[in-house]
Amino acid sequence: MGLQDDRGFQVHGSQRGVSLVIEGGTAITMARGGASIPGARMVVSDGRIVDIGRISEVPLPPDSRFERIDATNAIVLPGLINAHSHAAMTLFRGFADDLPLKQWLSEKIFPAEGAVLNPETVYWGALLGCLEMIASGTTCFADGYFFQDQTVRAAHAAGLRGLIAQGVLDFPAPGVPDPRENLRTARDFLEKWAGFSDLITPGIFCHSPLTCSARTLREARKISREYDLPLQIHLSETAEEVREIIRQFGKRPVHYLDQLGLLDRSLMAAHGVHLDASEIKRLAETGAKIVHVPESNMKLGSGVAPVAAMIRAGVTVGLGTDGCASNNDLDLFCEMETAAKCAKVFDRDPMSLNAGTVLGLATTGGAAVMGLEAEIGSLEKGKRADIIIVDLTAPHLCPVYDPASALVYSANGGDVRDVIVNGRILMRDRKFTTLDADEVMGKVREIGKKIGS
Repeated sequence: MGLQDDRGFQVHGSQRGVSLVIEGGTAITMARGGASIPGARMVVSDGRIVDIGRISEVPLPPDSRFERIDATNAIVLPGLINAHSHAAMTLFRGFADDLPLKQWLSEKIFPAEGAVLNPETVYWGALLGCLEMIASGTTCFADGYFFQDQTVRAAHAAGLRGLIAQGVLDFPAPGVPDPRENLRTARDFLEKWAGFSDLITPGIFCHSPLTCSARTLREARKISREYDLPLQIHLSETAEEVREIIRQFGKRPVHYLDQLGLLDRSLMAAHGVHLDASEIKRLAETGAKIVHVPESNMKLGSGVAPVAAMIRAGVTVGLGTDGCASNNDLDLFCEMETAAKCAKVFDRDPMSLNAGTVLGLATTGGAAVMGLEAEIGSLEKGKRADIIIVDLTAPHLCPVYDPASALVYSANGGDVRDVIVNGRILMRDRKFTTLDADEVMGKVREIGKKIGS
């Protein structure tokens, strides 16, 4: 039995002592200036990478008490980072497809959330999200939703790293029936979970500039700064949203947020589909971050974000899936492929967003967006051991000339064999070690019967 904190949670951070040696595969480190390492060996101790290089260059630990993972015929790379998700929305996967965003939200999702969401349903929905992310190689995720104590519980049970934020709206929402309590609820959430573990970071998620007043946005920013935490928001998702913000406030969305004092290095804005050149320039100047969610944008008919232009301007960009109600999966491998191909079509340039760049969005880019670039996103000495191993023995991954291209254009989440977070194995040979998949899916199927009835 492990220790328990004062909330009754089992404490399971990194594994102590020399615990893992991963060897034999090709390591894509994603370190700046670093090349792929064929025949790599990596040593993990106390949840961190203590050595990495070719097998001939990295000695085995003198202590023989370690677990060896054979990565022959595999690619070893940093765990993928889902920088925008609503994990518990797995509950609504396929519930309301093929609708425009405004109708989808107002007529389907918001009513369903009001009828179904409670602490128990959010817990099981988030747990299914964690299960799906582990199965497809995501080791860290940013999340914004309601009843987020339960998403913390789910991430903790799964062993994932997460920036988990309490959703804020200026109208009645699940768990916050009185919108006058939205910021107090958010502050209480931060106070409860700040310092809980080295895996979980709490935060605030303001739904959008249209669903949150100027006062709410300013106060959410103030509270986030008090705790030195990122603030998440949806931004410029649809052309209709942009037109309405201009009508109400006389400015385009980025400039409106700038006027309110929200633009800085700790702002994480998802979507960014309808940005003009002046907005992209201002995002770059202030250091505000963008999370690209191409599959959700495509499915809801929102458009294609000008990601290549953002990157050229110096904007920090990460990659996310959004929720399963608008995607309908949490597979970042599929998201990488879509991001690359979507950019090529949008820019009419086959060289736009090459494989290496897109892989960066899902690793180093996501880490930078979340303010975690010193800890995760690349395989380097001293960094947290968030690692995945992709099996190359499937027919669709043969032959491999360029590992990055193989991962982005050929691989999918089902090719992930092993998943490690903070030195702890969460999936080994496609078998989950922290969660009971049958139990989780069984619970969600029962909840789904109520939603669909």
